[in-house]
Amino acid sequence: MQAALFPVRFADIPLALWILLTLFSLAGCEATPIRDEPVSQPPPPQAAAESCPEPTVVEKVVFTSYDCPSEPETGGELQLPIIGAVEWITVDPPGLRLEARIDTGAETTSIHADDIELVEIDGKRFVRYVLTDRESDATYPMETRLRRRALIKQQEGVLEPRYVVRLWLTLGEFRARAEVTLTDRSDMEYPLLIGRNMLTDVAIVDVSQHHTLLR
Repeated sequence: MQAALFPVRFADIPLALWILLTLFSLAGCEATPIRDEPVSQPPPPQAAAESCPEPTVVEKVVFTSYDCPSEPETGGELQLPIIGAVEWITVDPPGLRLEARIDTGAETTSIHADDIELVEIDGKRFVRYVLTDRESDATYPMETRLRRRALIKQQEGVLEPRYVVRLWLTLGEFRARAEVTLTDRSDMEYPLLIGRNMLTDVAIVDVSQHHTLLR
């Protein structure tokens, strides 16, 4: 038969035993190391978000790109433009646009003309002739002061007399009043031939190219 368990009261413990228990309790507390547990720190208070001022526009720069035509190729010490063996030329008057053969072997520029005749007006000699636009078949009667007469040597060696007048010719960005001989070029592919009197110190001709200038 098991003994009944009764609760132990402090009054029933002898004084000596109580003192002994107390000493053991104190010794146990000293032998048990005290661990330094990290103390969790509360998170620092977050600073209130500062309101940023609206940006101020000091200067607005707009970049715009343009499709520009490329600059003409240049060559030589004088950096002259390089043109092709065939280019478009403007003849003034009458503002006629003609396709021309560029020929450095020819000394003088020549143009096709019809009904060429020499007339005298107020004691001065003029040349009447007609220029034709081959693209539209439009005709332009002309009356220009005679500059001089010239003998032009043909490929067959025959000397051909021609009247020489002065016309404004525009080649690309270059414009000059040049001497032009009037002749029949109906059998030629191009109605206008540009010679050295128009090309010297103006352009370099590359016969492998055609129409390098804007029309």
